[in-house]
Amino acid sequence: MSEEPVRLSKVMAERGLCSRREADVYIERGWVRVDGQVVDQLGTRILRDQQIELDSRAKRQQSDLATILMHKPIGFVSAQPEHGYEPAIVLITPDRQDPDFPGPRLHPEHMRGLAVAGRLDIDSKGLLVFTQDGRIARQLIGEDSEMEKEYLVRVEGLLAPGGLERLRHGLTMDGKALEPAQVEWLNDGQLRFVLREGRKRQIRRMCEAVGLKVTGLKRVRIGRVRLGKLREGMWRFLRPGEEF
Repeated sequence: MSEEPVRLSKVMAERGLCSRREADVYIERGWVRVDGQVVDQLGTRILRDQQIELDSRAKRQQSDLATILMHKPIGFVSAQPEHGYEPAIVLITPDRQDPDFPGPRLHPEHMRGLAVAGRLDIDSKGLLVFTQDGRIARQLIGEDSEMEKEYLVRVEGLLAPGGLERLRHGLTMDGKALEPAQVEWLNDGQLRFVLREGRKRQIRRMCEAVGLKVTGLKRVRIGRVRLGKLREGMWRFLRPGEEF
């Protein structure tokens, strides 16, 4: 049985070349070659093993896309505003750019199409990513993303027998088994979690299931990018060569 052709834009997104929306723009502009031939018709279908090449103009445009790292404070929501609360993106202003991290100054074009890539609930703080780059968004929140995220979690209460092992592997949430996690004690009141998934209020619910109450949660790493010394409530640009 022969393989069914697939939309070019979908294959480009699957390969991490760009987002599907960006792919459509590049195709319309004639910036995409398939097996050496320029393709400029939206909806073009190809076989998955065909060679795709982006024009240098597309690559140059991608290099200009902004990605911003924020140390989100408690009290701000990640994306959709809730009644009485503001989304964290309102903190991306010139006066909140952390001076300890050199980079370009904020311009209006950096905000155009800038979107949050992931969530961090209103009661949590730490590393939050905003990007104009569909490739990075897919890396962080795509359906097939397995990006590690590291958290420092303050807890109180009495851990149930076998609780640490259950946190690592053995809990279910909303009727579905959770993926294995790395969990260890850092001290008497603090745990370190490393997850590859991110369900709503996952760590808080995991801890509740084994007798613990979360009193503080801070995300300190996404992939290879660390929060480091970025000050709370401030932001910086992802540096050239810095990759998740």
